[in-house]
Amino acid sequence: MQTVQEKIISNKVGLLNLAQELQNISKACRMMGTTRDTFYRYRDALADGGIEALQQKNRRKPNLKNRVDERVEKAVVEMATLQPQFGQVRASNELRKQEIFISPAGVRSIWLRHDLATFKRRLVALEEHVSRSGGVVLTEAQVIAL
Repeated sequence: MQTVQEKIISNKVGLLNLAQELQNISKACRMMGTTRDTFYRYRDALADGGIEALQQKNRRKPNLKNRVDERVEKAVVEMATLQPQFGQVRASNELRKQEIFISPAGVRSIWLRHDLATFKRRLVALEEHVSRSGGVVLTEAQVIAL
């Protein structure tokens, strides 16, 4: 069974081999559904670095400018853990009362990063918090939610 990387490499090498076999780069690119520019990039990469150079590289860099402040993120996670019944809009409104300004979509993004996006996940986080803390007394709303 081939891995994804091996399949990608075999397609790229297949294009290069087809072009060599046909002695026509344009025709090979048309048959494989790629551009000639792509063919030349593959050829140059193979010449420079061998087969390993044909591996797919992840060019995506995290955009840290889009992240909220660590204090805000910690407050959102704490709110989700202690009040799992709150939705993203209610959590956003409650945090605004504490002078922490974040949109409901921002709350949801943080929940997704911390695997708290669903009510069930937030309940599991509350249970873990209670088991770690030991003598924590739950509020009536938390007991009802559990």
